[in-house]
Amino acid sequence: MTSADTSGGPTGRPTGGLSRVAMLTVHTSPLEMPGTGDAGGLNVYVVETATRLAARGVAVDIFTRATSGAQGEAVELAPGVVVHHVVAGPLEGLGKEDLPGQLCAFTASTSHHVAQHPEHHHDLIHAHYWLSGQVGWLASDRFDVPLVHTMHTMAKVKNQALADGDDPEPRGREIGEEQVVAVADALVANTQEEARQLVELYDADPATVHVVPPGVALETFRPGPQEEARARVGLAPEAVVLLFVGRIQPLKAPDVLLRAAAELLRRRPELRERLVVAVLGGLSGSGLTRPDLVQDVVDQEGLGDVVRLGPPVSREELADWYRAADVVAVPSYNESFGLVAVEALACGTPVVAADVGGLPVAVGEAGVLVEGHDPGRWADALDGVLHTLEVPAEREAWSCRAVAHASRFSWEVTVDRLVEVYAGAVAARRAPGRRSR
Repeated sequence: MTSADTSGGPTGRPTGGLSRVAMLTVHTSPLEMPGTGDAGGLNVYVVETATRLAARGVAVDIFTRATSGAQGEAVELAPGVVVHHVVAGPLEGLGKEDLPGQLCAFTASTSHHVAQHPEHHHDLIHAHYWLSGQVGWLASDRFDVPLVHTMHTMAKVKNQALADGDDPEPRGREIGEEQVVAVADALVANTQEEARQLVELYDADPATVHVVPPGVALETFRPGPQEEARARVGLAPEAVVLLFVGRIQPLKAPDVLLRAAAELLRRRPELRERLVVAVLGGLSGSGLTRPDLVQDVVDQEGLGDVVRLGPPVSREELADWYRAADVVAVPSYNESFGLVAVEALACGTPVVAADVGGLPVAVGEAGVLVEGHDPGRWADALDGVLHTLEVPAEREAWSCRAVAHASRFSWEVTVDRLVEVYAGAVAARRAPGRRSR
């Protein structure tokens, strides 16, 4: 096949002439449930794009670091998608901050696997997060295939918007990201804002930057009767439910929602008998050094009777939680996009989100954006939304607006655009007289 071939695969959608793609996600496996450890939106992105590429007839090999002897060397995630667990360092006991020291081992093991196949067995490499980008850089040179890279998060952006007391990303990560940006054949940004940051903060060549918004699994995240959803997740029909979904770490700011809820109760004490603040997620990142991050705020604010803490849940149960909630809060200090916001909107649930990163795109006019992280300002926003939702016609109108906005984001459209980026990178790499990196 050639990169000029844009015929569709089994679904009739374009494949760009691709036959096989290698995806790299060194620090987290797509088999992990999002919401704890290092598993989050990146994991969802990899699963959704890989399975949809495979449905079109483009095989996908995903390479991730082995973290358990029980994982199996190769696991079929879906027909046409195989997850390869690469041995690089001890299986347990390594945090993400320790992984730069294992990139050589990961690269060697991955290259050995690929080298067993004919030349150009993979049309290209798509690396996710900077650690994978470092591996992809070497593999791209070794096998003379394009490197497509998605940052997902960027150290320089995170360091500009740290939560109080949070740990800054190390300079070594910033340098590693700069190197990957400089050598990638194509950079995939979630939003125009992220594209701007790549150019202004990392000196990316604008010609290599392509904006491809993530999607939402509309077949899973869809509206449904709130009372039925509440029965399934164990909430009372008359409850007033505020929901946080995400990893428990300062960056995601669950404490902002909790303190805002406490302020809301001080203003409206009559809510106390009905209010439920649900927090679903597990410890991650710098939150691992602050395991009592949420509980300390609950105790300080006297919220033990209204807060419900829970672990990450399956995608199907998560959709029920979104439907069960009155409002989903996304108070993060930074989000490259904000999948939680779009998933909640797809279920017809209003979103209150921080006015940062990609969240203005994810939320659009279907939610409320809050400037800053002052609990009083967040209480204002939550109170305003709850008052509006007390009017049935207003609640229905908001739900319709939310669903309509979310419907603009489809993983199939995301993959359509990715195929274009992939095909362009392959064509440029194979063009006569291309400049070497």
